[in-house]
This record gives sequence, C-alpha cells and structure tokens, in this order.
Amino acid sequence: MPRVVAATDKFRGTASAAEIALAVARAAAGAGWDCDQVPVSDGGEGFADVLGGRSRLVRAHDPLGRELEAEWRLLDDGRTAVVEMALVSGLQLIGGAEANDAVAADTTGTGELIAAAVKAGARRVLVGAGGSATTDGGLAAVGVLEPHSRLRGVELVVACDVLIPFVDAARLFAPQKGASPPQVELLARRLERLVQVYRARFGVDVSAIPGGGAAGGLAGGLAAIGAALVPGFDVVAEAVDLVDRIDGADLVVTGEGALDEQSFAGKAVGGVIGLAGELGVPALVVAGDLVGDRPEITAEVQILVERFGPARAMADPAGCVQEVVAGCLAARRG
Repeated sequence: MPRVVAATDKFRGTASAAEIALAVARAAAGAGWDCDQVPVSDGGEGFADVLGGRSRLVRAHDPLGRELEAEWRLLDDGRTAVVEMALVSGLQLIGGAEANDAVAADTTGTGELIAAAVKAGARRVLVGAGGSATTDGGLAAVGVLEPHSRLRGVELVVACDVLIPFVDAARLFAPQKGASPPQVELLARRLERLVQVYRARFGVDVSAIPGGGAAGGLAGGLAAIGAALVPGFDVVAEAVDLVDRIDGADLVVTGEGALDEQSFAGKAVGGVIGLAGELGVPALVVAGDLVGDRPEITAEVQILVERFGPARAMADPAGCVQEVVAGCLAARRG
C-alpha cells in the first residue's frame, strides 16, 4: 500500500497543523493509502503543540501588559522546556494588528515563561520565536530574566522562523503588527539603539547575527544573553524524526495558510520540500492562498482560493484540503 506523509503547517486563523494533517489522512484512507501524520512548525504558532510535552500554567503578561494565564511545556525527558512566544506575546492573542499598540507591545510575558521554566528545573529551553505582536528587540524579556546568572548551565535555544537581521525587523514586519510609517521609523531607531546597548552591556553585536530580527528582535535580545539561534523548522524536524519518516514514502503533502516568498526562507513548507527533494520523494503543496508570484519549485502546488473560492477556502480549509489531496492520491494510484 502506498504511503503519504502529511507534514503540514497551520493555516493561520482557520485550522491548526494537526487539523490539516488529519484532513490529509482522511483523504488517504479514502484513496487506499497509508498516512503518517506529522504536523510541523517553524517556531511560530503551533510550535508547542507540535513538540508536545506536559502543560504547565503560570501567571504572566500579554504584549500590552495585561495579566493572563499562559502555558509552557515540559518534554518527557524532564529537562527540556518549550516556550511558544505566540502564546504569551503573540499578535493573534490580542486580536490582531487592529488591537495592538505596536510601539508599546513588549516581550515581558515571554521572559516570564522562560524564567518559570528555569525555576522549575529545565536545563534546556526551546523558544519558538514567531507570530509576535512585538518589536521591542527582546528588551523586556532580557530584563525579566535578570540576574542572568540564573541561566548559567541552561541551554537557551531560539527557534527562528525568519532569517532577517535585527534592525530590519521594524521595517519588514512592524507594519503587519499595526505600526504606522512614523511608528516604523521610531521602532527602527529603537532597535538601532539597542544594538549599541547590547554590544556595550554584553559584548555581543546582535546586528551581525543571522535571524536576530525574528519575533521583532526577541531572537537577537536573547542571543545577547547567550541563546543560540537556529532555524525553527530544523528544531521541529529533528524532534519528530522527519527525515526518517519521509524516507521511502511515495508522497509528502505540506501546506500553510498563505504561500509567499517567505515560505521558502526558513519556513516549514520550504523545509519540507527541501527534505523531500533530498530524499527523492515527490511533494504536494496545498496552500490556502497565494501571495505574489507562483513559486518556481518542482513540487505540485494547489491553492484553495483558486480552486474553491475565498469563502469556502476560509470557512472549511480542512475539507478543501481533503478534497484536493483525495483527487491527487487517486490519480497517482490510478
């Protein structure tokens, strides 16, 4: 029986990575294929769900300073914690760009979750840096973690979903977080000043670190106090043994809500396609919508909005994915 691997990311705002993977599995069952469901992430929303672990709840603060109950995870090894910054400092958490104060939003809550994990005995902390409401350069999180001596002996790893430089975080992503053009310039100047502050205080030039601009500069701020920055997809792929699960498959299905040029610059979809290509396994990309030009890749690409129209694609993405994949699998088997 042929085997398909469902290595899908979230469809932001409409379906989780697990829900999309399940839709692929249902299509596979109907077409007479086996399916290995492997939801993936690049460090953004869904990072904690993909990695799993036992949930721990603590009181923390959202990007606008309001108290909330926030979650971090402790993996089965008892020493690795997972902190998804989107769950405490995320844009969707506070209702999107319209509800955000792009200048005031900060990463206090992310620092609080990291501190709680370390206090609970975690010796390795994986921080998913994506989906943020913030452009504070991680300054608030760095402040919460003082004294930084508490991090001695703790491996802090930031899973980055973009590779942009520290200062570029303002101009590239702050508009998506509700910042007006004057506010973008203010935030950029603030990040430029933080480069100097971090260099003077910690001896680290965050402007020279690839990925330092992830999550509005949170990645760079944590790097200043000793964190390692790594591609988020690589963290997840290793944790779920993705290479071994793709190897020998007859097809890999991946996808996300909006396919654009960033999808192939550190994001999950590009990572899955890259692995499939290295292993000689054909790939199918199913995305909710396409932003910009159609990508020039070897994988087949299906866009739900083009196939079903915006209304149905947004209302029932899992059902649309199931229909598209069912047709693809039936054709391949026939």
